[in-house]
Amino acid sequence: QVQLVESGGGLVQPGGSLRLSCASSGSFFSIDPMGWYRQAPGKERELVATITSGRNTNYADSVKGRFTISRDNDKNTVYLRLNSVKPEDTAVYYCYAETRATRDSGVDRFWGQGTQVTVAS
Repeated sequence: QVQLVESGGGLVQPGGSLRLSCASSGSFFSIDPMGWYRQAPGKERELVATITSGRNTNYADSVKGRFTISRDNDKNTVYLRLNSVKPEDTAVYYCYAETRATRDSGVDRFWGQGTQVTVAS
């Protein structure tokens, strides 16, 4: 079993910055990729960004150029830097990770509990 614990959410003014962190723990052979989704009230959960262990990244069009995803492979921790935030970035942000228990096992996806980001003046 894998546990993901997010931190760093909160209230930020439009145009401001915030950094989210997601630390993983548990037993696994590999953890790849890791990333972030978000869910705003009344909307479906949407992909924000992903990163592989080789640091290949993918972003939603709505956050390209403003958000930066990174990871520390030694700590199995993923980060999301939010810059130039907008009110429409308000959402609960969920960390996720895909793991394999062994080299030959299938992929399991785990989720964090979510952290609220509110953009308001």
